[in-house]
Amino acid sequence: MRAAARGAMFVLAGSLAAAIIAAASLIASAAAQTPGAGSAAKSAAKPAPKAAAPKSPGAEASPAAGAAGAAHEPDLAFGAFQRGFYLTALQLATKRVDEKGDVKAMTLLGELYANGSGVARDDSKAAEWYRLAAERGDREAMFALAMFRLTGRGGDADREAATKLLANAARLGNVAAAYDLGLLYLEGQLFPQDYGRAAELFRAAAQAGSPEAQYALATLYKDGKGVPKDLGQAARLLASAALADYTDAQLEFGIALFNGTGVPKDEAQAATLLRKAARKGNPVAQNRLANLLANGKGVPADPVEAIKWHLIAKAGGDGDVALDDFMHRQKPEIQAAGEKAAKPWLDAIKLSRS
Repeated sequence: MRAAARGAMFVLAGSLAAAIIAAASLIASAAAQTPGAGSAAKSAAKPAPKAAAPKSPGAEASPAAGAAGAAHEPDLAFGAFQRGFYLTALQLATKRVDEKGDVKAMTLLGELYANGSGVARDDSKAAEWYRLAAERGDREAMFALAMFRLTGRGGDADREAATKLLANAARLGNVAAAYDLGLLYLEGQLFPQDYGRAAELFRAAAQAGSPEAQYALATLYKDGKGVPKDLGQAARLLASAALADYTDAQLEFGIALFNGTGVPKDEAQAATLLRKAARKGNPVAQNRLANLLANGKGVPADPVEAIKWHLIAKAGGDGDVALDDFMHRQKPEIQAAGEKAAKPWLDAIKLSRS
């Protein structure tokens, strides 16, 4: 690769741990933007664009339901909810609560009211149903109510209460709660910053299959914060998250593969992962891919594609003086072809900002 090319090609895409910590401050605002327990969870748990997506109410039995839940009749209310028959879900869940005091049905009613599904949206009623289910040990309700308490939906904002709910939900195995609580320990505002505790929480969520938590824990291993520095373990976690199609992990594992950081060097596989992340709109991945295409690293040299991805990355905020120089040294017809290939992307970026 030309020495003039950006050194960033060979390093991670910035301070990953800092990006994770910054995400902790987004928990409350993200939860406020998206209604419902399941959907609020999607927005809340994110160190980067994507987020953890815990199961919706009723998808898994809470400890309160216990082993006896397996002997219960099929949850018709949740089945109706999954198929989008919200009025039926509302009726069946209400009946289950009235006749059996069913905890999962309470959480489902909270979800229906929080989203306005089959009934007028009512945050106060949603919060009350979540509270009733949470008091009876339902971890999904605890997580949903924590999101409400963070933002003041359905009542006053109360970060301390939200944190307690997250802690209880995490203790009972709610993956998104463990992840979000880990973010709060990184943030260090509600209580003292504690990388070790954050690592424990991320590990629990990572072992349960959360790619967001795998990515977050990888950054701690990379930097040696809360855990011993271990680039091999960081790479393994990034590989798992990348396999789950987590864009930021695809970017970082691709760079690790290119450099041979904690994993055997593999430029071709690095290019494959960077292309995946680039196609999903990640400007840093687009820039790294452009560098590979310009210099024939891991892929055959392709100046048209290199110019295309460079222009797209630049429009997304990741400029590169070396690639500017590379583009201007190409023949006019090569430049024109690259610009033409980039145009649909550039038009879409421009439209998204208008």
